Amino acid sequence: MVYGCHSQSTIEQIKTISGKSITAAKLDSTIKSIMDSVQVPGLSIAIINDSKIVYHNTFGVSNIETQEPITKESIFEAASLSKPLFAYFAMKQVEKGILDLDKPLFKYLPHPDVEYDERYQSITARMVLSHTTGFPNWRKDDNKDGKLYIKFTPGRDFNYSGEGYQYLAAVVAKINGTDLNGLDEIFQKEVARPLKAEILYYNRNDKIKKHKVYGHNENGPTENAQYDGNTFGAAYSLHTEAVSYAQFLIAMLKKEGLAENSFDEMLKEQVHFKDDNHLKQEVGQTGWGLGLAQKPTEHGMMHLHTGNNHDFQTYMMILPEKEFGIVFFMNAGKAIPFIQNLNAVIGPIF
Repeated sequence: MVYGCHSQSTIEQIKTISGKSITAAKLDSTIKSIMDSVQVPGLSIAIINDSKIVYHNTFGVSNIETQEPITKESIFEAASLSKPLFAYFAMKQVEKGILDLDKPLFKYLPHPDVEYDERYQSITARMVLSHTTGFPNWRKDDNKDGKLYIKFTPGRDFNYSGEGYQYLAAVVAKINGTDLNGLDEIFQKEVARPLKAEILYYNRNDKIKKHKVYGHNENGPTENAQYDGNTFGAAYSLHTEAVSYAQFLIAMLKKEGLAENSFDEMLKEQVHFKDDNHLKQEVGQTGWGLGLAQKPTEHGMMHLHTGNNHDFQTYMMILPEKEFGIVFFMNAGKAIPFIQNLNAVIGPIF
């Protein structure tokens, strides 16, 4: 059962993707019902109409054992929703003139773990952000020996890769005269504060320790110390909540904070999926931009990203032609059934 909600809706009527309206009260009750049905302990969600946040609510509990409620101050693991925001941060470096999308990254910073394979010398920031480096997602999951391998000639195919993002993060740190421990401070100055986002942190801090909710699996609450370090994880370590992340989505919709050509690069197709790509076959995605997946819809091109730490799952998408966006964070692995139920209410969001 979902215990309580804390609505911060700014208007009474929220437009769905199809253009129909639903009241905030009806949406509240529907979301609570879906959470009960699919067993989501806690949720932070925001919806954007006309490039403005028109609905924000938090539901449920941080920990099903203690019953501590989720509030607007509650902080969630963003998981892979870290990646689109990092792509925006990387484009800041391009505009500063210290990062070139097409300059081989080894010229900024060699990668000692893969220097044995000369093909890595062609890897660029563009390839990292569009997942065409040839790297696996994570080496520890890809090979028993834990060695980093290149699966294909960089730039020739698509393979989703956190390894690539971590390499680019190390490069961004280097060109800014710091290391991964110090990169979040630069991110706060260049991205979080200009977006007026209160909670967007890649590094662990006291606020996260105080307000972070507990993840949940089939056995109940999970250990709440994951990523208890100070390393900037471009691919995974962002901690946030729906309103703060929605500020980034609004910037993408309104094209604020970057030059027009930077947004064009982020949103255009950088790699087109082959017919046998499982994302194309299973959910209809056709390619990837810089930091965001792409899916053609009757309402225009959807730009989206999922996040999955198993005990935390997350989702975001924008439809620029409709000036619509949605983002949510939950402390359980129930995103797919939640989306499937929510689709019937506000339209196909995935």
